Amino acid sequence: MMEFIRANTMDLVAAVIIDFILGDPYWFPHPIIYIGRMINMLEKKFRAKAENQKQLKVLGALIVLLICILSFGVPFILLYITWTIKPVLHIVNIFILWTTIAARCLYTESKKVYTALAEGDIKGARKYVSYIVGRDTSDLPEKEIVRAAVETVAENSSDGVIAPMLYAVIGGAPLAMLYKGINTMDSMLGYMNEKYRHIGFFPAKTDDFANFVPARLTGILICLCAPITNGNIVRSFKIMLRDRKNHKSPNCAYPEAAAAGAMKIMLGGNNIYFGELVEKPTMGDKIYELQISHIEQANRLMFGAEVLFLVIIAAIFLVM
Repeated sequence: MMEFIRANTMDLVAAVIIDFILGDPYWFPHPIIYIGRMINMLEKKFRAKAENQKQLKVLGALIVLLICILSFGVPFILLYITWTIKPVLHIVNIFILWTTIAARCLYTESKKVYTALAEGDIKGARKYVSYIVGRDTSDLPEKEIVRAAVETVAENSSDGVIAPMLYAVIGGAPLAMLYKGINTMDSMLGYMNEKYRHIGFFPAKTDDFANFVPARLTGILICLCAPITNGNIVRSFKIMLRDRKNHKSPNCAYPEAAAAGAMKIMLGGNNIYFGELVEKPTMGDKIYELQISHIEQANRLMFGAEVLFLVIIAAIFLVM
């Protein structure tokens, strides 16, 4: 078992380096795109079949089952086929792991928001931020655009970076891709509004379970990285622990509150999703007003958490 984890850790290091260099090229047929298309297809078919809300909730559970089987099964089969050819096995494992890590992509997309705001292009900033958040961005003022970008970088430091890395160490590409399938379901169906409340119930609950440990781990890592944004580690921990429940999600507040504490800003508050106002509490203290520089600081915290996690995992499983 330890040898298996060591091999996954080495492959993960390679995957992180590739992500840092290449990110997610736009021309690349990313597996998450196809998982998303499958979720969309299943949603349409099941909505057409459901006769009431109870059936819709049950069919939502079936979507979870099918996507989990697909997300885990395809990488597992590919690794099983190449099991006896170790160089090929590691190449396949590294390749799939690379597609589960989104640090460079998060940086690239949030940087577009930063650049547009720096150039005074508020419409462009609204457009770019709409690509990375689920809320309505059509009328957002500058500070709310910054908040949206900072929150998505902080939240996805768990969803798009630390969580897949953690599952990669434990179970390689199949478990990491299983997590990404679950997370993609939640991002597409897990909204607590009238349209998705029933079909998205089980996708959202499954994502809550899958993110329980990664979200808390990410919060801790961000707190430890607070000095890279001139923040204080102890203060960041205090804010995270104080505001860890100030979110509709049982997990998202950990990395977001940690980031707010590290940057000495306030995050959270009300958002509009699909035309509906969703009231949310706030996290952090408004020592500093939100500025576009906080987008860059959020990215520093994300990369810092990623590197710190990799160093800790490598120290435990490769050096010891």
